[in-house]
Amino acid sequence: MRISDIPIRDPFVVPVEGRYYLFGSTDKDIWKGPGQGFDGYVSHEGSLKDFQGPFPAFRPPENFWSETNFWAPEVHWYRGSWYMFATFKPQTGRRGTAILKSSDGLLGPYLPWSWAAPGVSGPVSPGDWECLDGTFFMEQGIPYLVFCHEWQQVGDGEICALPLTEDLRQAAGAPVLLFRASEAPWTGELAGRAPGSYVTDGPFMYPAQGGGLLMLWSSFNKAGNYCLGLARSASGTLSGPWFQEQTPLYQGDGGHGMLFRGWDGILYLALHTPNQTPWERACFIPVQEALMRLAITGGDLPQRT
Repeated sequence: MRISDIPIRDPFVVPVEGRYYLFGSTDKDIWKGPGQGFDGYVSHEGSLKDFQGPFPAFRPPENFWSETNFWAPEVHWYRGSWYMFATFKPQTGRRGTAILKSSDGLLGPYLPWSWAAPGVSGPVSPGDWECLDGTFFMEQGIPYLVFCHEWQQVGDGEICALPLTEDLRQAAGAPVLLFRASEAPWTGELAGRAPGSYVTDGPFMYPAQGGGLLMLWSSFNKAGNYCLGLARSASGTLSGPWFQEQTPLYQGDGGHGMLFRGWDGILYLALHTPNQTPWERACFIPVQEALMRLAITGGDLPQRT
């Protein structure tokens, strides 16, 4: 099928053996409906326009601890296995990021792996925090979860880093604040909400050329458009300090982006646009990296169907 025919939010692409594996939020009703799981798609060789699928990458097992808000799966290779980092809302408690592990290959099936408490399946993010959109990052041999502490709980949305145990089962320390949404000059308050409400969505870490460290993340600008921002770490490490670009990298009503290197050698930005259900589609845009910055160089945007 054509990429323009696949309804998907929060696209995440894994290039393997000449193909592209696409994951994302794929439930028909990701906001209120009961969670069905996550689907994966596989491209025809070398193509970013034609995909096969859907394949059932994750389906909740019997008595799974979450019923809704199955969001933003990312798939990462770690110590000989594929792991999925995804957002879930528990039957009782707060939304958070959990880690799943594949029992087979890249397409799964993925099974619950992280523990909310020893031996109890659940999110690895703090249990008393409203969290979402966790991404995986390795720094100096230590695995980290980089995630959003939601505006719904703190007002000014935060992005934090949490060290994980080597087996990715649990947190290995306390979360550290990296920055708040309002620190970016382009962000605006969330319309219709309490004053001081700023969104953080979809962090993605990118080791830049020359040893630098960049982060993609999303929010709403002052005009109310969903946008993709770029932050730079002055130290080249998670600890920052983090400096925000003056304007978004992408501000065409799309976001929750990530970067991947295509089989054609081009660096691509993947994001969903528009930010309206059920019209969201994955979009792949060529970008160039220079001097700790990214610049969009082109790309065809999907059309609404």
